[in-house]
Amino acid sequence: MKFDRQLFFHFDWVLLILVLVLMSIGLLNLYSAGYSLDDYGQSSPYIKQVQWILIGLLFMGVVICIDYRFLNSYAYVIHAFSVFLLVCVFLYGNAIHGSQRWIVVGGGSFQPSELVKLTMILALAKYFDDYRADRSYILRELLIPILIVAIPFLLILKQPDLGTALILGIIFLSVVLFVGIDWRPLVFTAVGFVAFIPVGWHFLKDYQKGRVITFFSPESDPLGSGYHIIQSIIAVGSGGILGKGFLKGTQTQLKFLPVQQTDFVFSVFAEEWGFLGAMILIIIFLSLIYWCLKISFHAKDLVGALISFGIAMLIFWQVFINIGMILGIVPVVGIPLPFMSYGGSSMVVLLTAIGMLINISMRRFILRP
Repeated sequence: MKFDRQLFFHFDWVLLILVLVLMSIGLLNLYSAGYSLDDYGQSSPYIKQVQWILIGLLFMGVVICIDYRFLNSYAYVIHAFSVFLLVCVFLYGNAIHGSQRWIVVGGGSFQPSELVKLTMILALAKYFDDYRADRSYILRELLIPILIVAIPFLLILKQPDLGTALILGIIFLSVVLFVGIDWRPLVFTAVGFVAFIPVGWHFLKDYQKGRVITFFSPESDPLGSGYHIIQSIIAVGSGGILGKGFLKGTQTQLKFLPVQQTDFVFSVFAEEWGFLGAMILIIIFLSLIYWCLKISFHAKDLVGALISFGIAMLIFWQVFINIGMILGIVPVVGIPLPFMSYGGSSMVVLLTAIGMLINISMRRFILRP
């Protein structure tokens, strides 16, 4: 497969710069989050994060050089492999904090559920590209897409990882609405979902029930399940307008803020940089999401538009849910903040997805099929 040199003249520098800015902010934030840990002789997570970023940039470069239409032709195989890795989690994976989500690879670990987020988008894009409709899709025509999502959804829910399973479901609904669906099945589905809530409550694990109860009343258990959200809101509020300054966040440095390197990194940032800094960060995220959607709307073919839109939704919903749970407007479900939360699997997959977006953006200028 020959690489066209003229693609370099259409490289999407805006997208790359936005991502590099977010990762730079994320590394500074992780340094601050791990600064107090260094005082006790433990290594700061930002060092390992740099290593994962370099690996992710390598994957990004590889994906950029391969025509996305070629990758799309193997979308089902790629997705099936990621689902196979989910099965391997139950056979060979490591259990951490009661959840079995990771496979040991060399000296580190990999979380297959992060990969499934991207491969599911590729598989859905291939299906809707292969089976185009000149009208809205009916429910019967969505059985295969539902199967594409349902299998990994159930496997991830079994780990258990409610947050990632939720993301898969939301991305699926977003893509389905993008391609167009008869509204009547959606109404019946919504009614069925609401009716199932009382029954579904009994299938939730105790810690999941605790998260739902805490969402409505965190003060009911301030030292238990409500501790996370209470400390998070205190951290965000104590930042004021301009923040306390880099490395000067008391909630962070005194370690009152739990899991401050992963799910609650936005709390660390808001405490140190205040409302103004938080708004600037949100504007950067919105700019990134807007640019992803722009790539989708200007893609030269349907599959490129669907992949770009799916990735845009992947980033949007993770940002929305993460910041929402920080502020107490959505339940705490363990969703990382893209390009900022500590986590190698998430970072590598996101950078690979960005490589796919750059790939689609560049090739819209190529005339030949």
